[in-house]
Amino acid sequence: MAIFCDAATRVLVQGMTGSEGRRHTARMLAAGTVVVGGVNPSKGGQTVEFDVNGVAQSLPVFATVRECVDATGANASVVFVPPAGAKAAVIEAVDAGLPLVVVITEWIPVADATYFIAYAARHGTRIIGPNCPGIIVPGVTTLGITPADITGPGPLGLISKSGTLTYQMMHELADIGFSTCLGIGGDPVAGTTHIDALAAFEADPETSAIVLIDEIGGDSGQPVAEFIRAHVTKPVVGYVAGFTAPAGRRMGHAGAIVSGSASTAQAKKQALEAVGVRVGISPSQTARLLREAL
Repeated sequence: MAIFCDAATRVLVQGMTGSEGRRHTARMLAAGTVVVGGVNPSKGGQTVEFDVNGVAQSLPVFATVRECVDATGANASVVFVPPAGAKAAVIEAVDAGLPLVVVITEWIPVADATYFIAYAARHGTRIIGPNCPGIIVPGVTTLGITPADITGPGPLGLISKSGTLTYQMMHELADIGFSTCLGIGGDPVAGTTHIDALAAFEADPETSAIVLIDEIGGDSGQPVAEFIRAHVTKPVVGYVAGFTAPAGRRMGHAGAIVSGSASTAQAKKQALEAVGVRVGISPSQTARLLREAL
């Protein structure tokens, strides 16, 4: 079991012909992801060659998402389109009826992200991202840039705003393994929130405990804590990055800026602990707390 994607997910890559798209398409293929083609309006009809664990594999390039879906049965997209074209790319994927779109692109204007996330919600498409590492079901499939060899399958669910901390927590708990690891992205507006992922993991019978990684900024603290109190029965441990961040200073992610007392790391830690979530002060301590919870 997994959340949001599985072995049957057929992936198209918007921006597959670019340098990042090529690199990470090859990595997805090597991890077992069923990538069926790419989309580039100016290169439709071409093919791209990949070396997949020493075996040559070619994928077709289509001019539109609709053409790719009709020809291949794709039901998910991974977007590597540069920021200026990302909004149009996501809307095109939504209009083609894709139920899942993973937006890796960073530096997308907030107004563009707000528009396409709302547009997708009205049409029943789940957006993961933007500015995220994507989603991985270890040993099964990966959509995005998360390395596939950090960990294997297991009973843990991971939700994180930070790509780097996603990878570190996967490494810290690699001996236990994960059902799904989800990077929701660090921008101010996210298509899939902590609460969305918590609800999905709560409903997944193969996930027995959840690791939640947050960071300073935004209003996720109290609402997430209240959702856990009301709806989550599985053990949850947390980590909040940015305890030493000065007020008003952006820390890496566009959304990681302390804009009020409720968005500090300490305030989020207190909100989570008030509903029974044990919160570590480092990724390593958080991993130890998870082991104790199990």
